[in-house]
Amino acid sequence: MTKASHSKASLLAIWISLISNILLTILKLVVGFLFKSPVLLADGFHNAGDVMASAAALTSMRISKRPADEDHPYGHGKAEVISSAIVSMILGIAAIYIGIEAILALFEEPAKASVLALLTAFVSLIWKQALYVYTMRIGRQENSKGLIATAYDHLADVYASGAAVIGIGLALLGDLFDIRILLFGDPIAGIIVSYLVLKLAYDMGKESLDILMERTVSQQRLDEFAALINSFEEVKRIDRLRAREHGHYILVDLRIGVHGGMTIQEGHDISKKIRNLIMAKHQDVDEVLIHLNPWYEHD
Repeated sequence: MTKASHSKASLLAIWISLISNILLTILKLVVGFLFKSPVLLADGFHNAGDVMASAAALTSMRISKRPADEDHPYGHGKAEVISSAIVSMILGIAAIYIGIEAILALFEEPAKASVLALLTAFVSLIWKQALYVYTMRIGRQENSKGLIATAYDHLADVYASGAAVIGIGLALLGDLFDIRILLFGDPIAGIIVSYLVLKLAYDMGKESLDILMERTVSQQRLDEFAALINSFEEVKRIDRLRAREHGHYILVDLRIGVHGGMTIQEGHDISKKIRNLIMAKHQDVDEVLIHLNPWYEHD
């Protein structure tokens, strides 16, 4: 798949996510208010946050696709990482809100459970699961941090909607068989989902901060780069090899030892071959910066 088609696929995925979040927000809030369902209301407000998160992801993806310029010589890839961090904060706030509302609901007379509320939560569960699978597939294909963050946001909604289905279902059973404790299934489900969403927000936020702080790529990726570099007989040693994520692409920085008798042209040629091979084998590598050090037999 070409970069152009990747871009179109990712933009389509984020637009589908944005429109879906708007529709689900309206559906959940209307049904939640009408039938006084704490977990459905909380999930609806969470979806309202998702609308902002999807809008942020859409904006960041457009920015990240811009080519490098004088002010941003390494490109705009980290715009998606910033978007991912914003999504994690929105998820964290939503999780705290869901938890507080659910706890408060435990000290109030439980509202009568509604079949319509159950159906709304179930539709949301199926819809969000499909969105998660679709968005994550496109996000991983393009290595888009913003789109992957949006996919995890959908996953948080799967947790929330799943808990809502169980909670409202238990409340309906409690009402049907007159089992009072089951009537609190709705708010209890809200407490559980607040923990799951908060954990997801923490993991996503930590990954975003690691990238913003220039954390290196995995040792496995470094070993793969090293194997490609060492495949050239002109390379006598690797003095330094570093690589870092810059949003949806990777920047590689290396220093290698080559024979000190090489001409400038020969050094240029081998550097170009190494760069081209790494970028051909790893489509997510956008730049390879190579510094040549002189090497002699006695070294």
